Amino acid sequence: MVAVLGLIIVANLNVRLPVSPYLALIVFPPLAAAGLYILYRISLVWRPFVFQFGKFFIVGGLNTFLDLGILNLLILLTDITHGVWFSAFKALSFVITVINSYFWNKFWTFQKTGSFVLFFAVVSGSFLINVGVASFLVNVLGAPAGISPKQWDNIAALSSVVLVLTWNFLGMKFLVFKKSADQ
Repeated sequence: MVAVLGLIIVANLNVRLPVSPYLALIVFPPLAAAGLYILYRISLVWRPFVFQFGKFFIVGGLNTFLDLGILNLLILLTDITHGVWFSAFKALSFVITVINSYFWNKFWTFQKTGSFVLFFAVVSGSFLINVGVASFLVNVLGAPAGISPKQWDNIAALSSVVLVLTWNFLGMKFLVFKKSADQ
């Protein structure tokens, strides 16, 4: 899925790569599996927390590509790179990503039933950070000289990833999918 979404991003940005971007469809899946195996082996030595955070990080990576893939697809289809429509595109890509995130985290990362109300509260904070920062950078600051609007849209969309990753992991681990007293 990440490789396919990467193809959409490359197409929208009109990036010329030294190798065929379709090679990612063949190379990425075994590399992802190998990375997950290495992460599992590391967690056996250190702590299960490492594996859980690693799975959360992988889900976050998938979600980042999903968010950027949808955003770039909408920009590619409409050629709209700023204004209210950019913010709407960013909001839509984020909402779809959040739904994906909930199910991956519920059934794979944390393997617990979580409170959807608490999930919604944590994600609302993420939404404000993610869409707010991207919209501010695109609609208020604008692209610096030498950076195309499509490139700037992607830079803006990625600008809050570390903050949102941290916010989401702490919120999901300690609020949404926390261990109950009987677990």
